[in-house]
Amino acid sequence: MARLVFTVNNVDFLRSHRAVLVTGARAAGYDVHVVGPAGPGVSWLESLGVPFHEWSLDRKGQHPVMEAKTVATLVQRYLHLKPDLVHHVTIKPVLYGSTAARVARVKGVVNAVSGLGYLFLSSGMRATARRLGIAAAYRAALNTPNSRVILQNDDDEAELQRLHALGSAHVVKIRGSGVDLKHFAPSPLPVGAPLIVLPARLLRDKGVVEFVEAAQRLKPDFPTARFALIGGIDEGNPAAVTRAEVEGWVRAGAVEWWGHQADIAAVYRQATIVCLPSYREGLSRALIEAAAMGRAIVTTDAPGCRDAVDFGRCGVLVRVRDSASLADGLRTVLADPALAQRLGDGAARFAGENFSQDNVLARHLQLYDELIHRPPNSL
Repeated sequence: MARLVFTVNNVDFLRSHRAVLVTGARAAGYDVHVVGPAGPGVSWLESLGVPFHEWSLDRKGQHPVMEAKTVATLVQRYLHLKPDLVHHVTIKPVLYGSTAARVARVKGVVNAVSGLGYLFLSSGMRATARRLGIAAAYRAALNTPNSRVILQNDDDEAELQRLHALGSAHVVKIRGSGVDLKHFAPSPLPVGAPLIVLPARLLRDKGVVEFVEAAQRLKPDFPTARFALIGGIDEGNPAAVTRAEVEGWVRAGAVEWWGHQADIAAVYRQATIVCLPSYREGLSRALIEAAAMGRAIVTTDAPGCRDAVDFGRCGVLVRVRDSASLADGLRTVLADPALAQRLGDGAARFAGENFSQDNVLARHLQLYDELIHRPPNSL
């Protein structure tokens, strides 16, 4: 039985975005293990019978000595586990895991770059210098003959190529992690006052501020409309909004804050419009889940957002970082319930045609099989 190790920076993220890979790989006969920082998601792994191996990781850490120790610890984990294949998710697991896999002589490596994140959205000399440093690190990590790089959209590939981060890396394009079309099944639009939700961690680069400003613009014309932020505050992220900011918005009456919701499908059943004015995504899981449930989408014309929307068929695209454009897009759908219905129907068909998690799982299993079973000189 081949041993597959998922190395992550957050087990909860693995559960919310890639659970099908864990369960699907086990069903396919892989001996699945997970390496990452301890957290609430570990109990989910225990319920599945998937062994968890703790790896302390400071997401914001930059001290060279401490980060070197983090890499060394991961090398020890790999030497102990002797995986046939490792699947790294997000930037530090990709960079540190690739080094550890090379030292431990792991046969196959999958590096999932799920969006380019905060650093690639920041401006200024310091951010530019850090981007170049990350690009060089990616180039060193991704260019090995026994590895594959998973990207979710063409824009991320173009940006990494522009920075010479990919080199001769073998890139595989897989559009997100898929959606469970049985769980996220189409449901009738709710009656009564419209509800517009933004389902995301409360980060500035998710367009949270623009969403609040758009709600303030729209309230006078749509006084019964409700605007809700669905997500928690990620205090470990430099782009996070503060609790005081969110509570101020709520007191002002512009938006509601529901916090993190474990049953996001139940939220979408209550919603008329799902809105994500993000600056950039890998491929928004929230949008494809909402689309599968037949909800009209209003999102930005940005990588990873426009990829989830067949423009004009299932959603409206607006300008990035532009609350006035966002308000106009939301107004278009709010003013025309028949349009909301048409866009929702189109969204459900589009998601069904393009984002089935069964197809995504099949692509991953094919990739795993290719890395494990092909002769080394063919990789």
